[in-house]
Amino acid sequence: MITICPSILSADFSRLAEEIHNVDAGGADCIHLDLMDAHFVPNLTFGPAVIKALRPCTKLPFDAHLMVEHPETYIDGLAAAGVQYITVHQEACVHLDRVLQQIREAGIKCGVALNPATPVATLSCVAADLDMILIMSVNPGFGGQKFIPYALDKILEAKELLAACGNTRAVIEVDGGVNQETAQAVKDAGATFLVAGSAVFGAKNRSAAIASLR
Repeated sequence: MITICPSILSADFSRLAEEIHNVDAGGADCIHLDLMDAHFVPNLTFGPAVIKALRPCTKLPFDAHLMVEHPETYIDGLAAAGVQYITVHQEACVHLDRVLQQIREAGIKCGVALNPATPVATLSCVAADLDMILIMSVNPGFGGQKFIPYALDKILEAKELLAACGNTRAVIEVDGGVNQETAQAVKDAGATFLVAGSAVFGAKNRSAAIASLR
């Protein structure tokens, strides 16, 4: 089953509630939230307070992707804001196992994201406990970038890693450059959660864009 997760990074920030209503009505399955701190990545977006304000706008799951330093400091706030997934970057966590435990204790599904040049094998010790592996198919920090082709190999490697440790619940998510030209290859490689920013919010007909990606 394919899950389409529009990223509000590409939405009109002056009317986020309306934008979320629009993609909800258009068939989205999940709302992807890119938290950036201007340290781990160059850009700065929003934090738990904005997410909490947006929570009443939809019943769709909230998928929080933390592109931040010290992600452990955000978890309590995101739990209170009502997110269903928290994904942290392997590269940002000195004590990754501890951070994942903190997310699980908050009652939230936990994931780990990998930058394009970070090997999937770095997750071998925690793979059995994950609910999601997020493969970045662009370098994080900005929307609208082109898909990095070797991300497809990493999707396959992530699928093999999860199978090897017997983790049948975890999903593979892909974020970056996912559009009508790249989505099929991403799905064929084994990803089931597709994050799409400009491919959805940049389309005149969001419903048609979501259906095309699916």
